[in-house]
Amino acid sequence: MKVICVCSPLRGDVEANVAKAKEYCRDITLEGNIPIASHVYCTSFLDDSVEEERQAGMRIGTFLLRFCDELRVYGDRLSEGMRAEIIKAKEFGIPVVYMNQKHI
Repeated sequence: MKVICVCSPLRGDVEANVAKAKEYCRDITLEGNIPIASHVYCTSFLDDSVEEERQAGMRIGTFLLRFCDELRVYGDRLSEGMRAEIIKAKEFGIPVVYMNQKHI
């Protein structure tokens, strides 16, 4: 069993992007792993459109990333936040796996 961090877009169509992230979490769970999707969790109490709250959410995500065995990247583009998360994963020595997209 692995702890897998979900890295996917949030901004733009937030509602649709959160729904997709929940689907990714479900898939990871059905594989027998544990998903971590801080952007799904944090948007339940923080407003991503308020910069201070966005930064707080990103700090939480970076903290949780340290406990993950893998970072899975979803989507057809890399947002600024996703790029930052990928950089942190590499700094922490966490494998980055790109799912169903072009390797950007």
